[in-house]
Amino acid sequence: MWYFLIKQRTLEKNQFQVLQKQASVTEIEPFSEPHENWYVFSVEKETYQAFMDYLDTDGIIYSLVSSRPTRAELLAEMN
Repeated sequence: MWYFLIKQRTLEKNQFQVLQKQASVTEIEPFSEPHENWYVFSVEKETYQAFMDYLDTDGIIYSLVSSRPTRAELLAEMN
């Protein structure tokens, strides 16, 4: 399983819907101001290349990790 981390404000509604259909699981990690909310898309190993190609083609900035980050890890990345 691969985890794509994307800041919520960087996705348009139609982009989110496309990605949500391709992902196995979609989660939102909500944070309070001044921090941003994150989307965490869980993608199977077999389909992650197509998922990544869509992100790259649309110029969407993301982080790719092989283990699901905790809220603390996401918060540390923002600080």
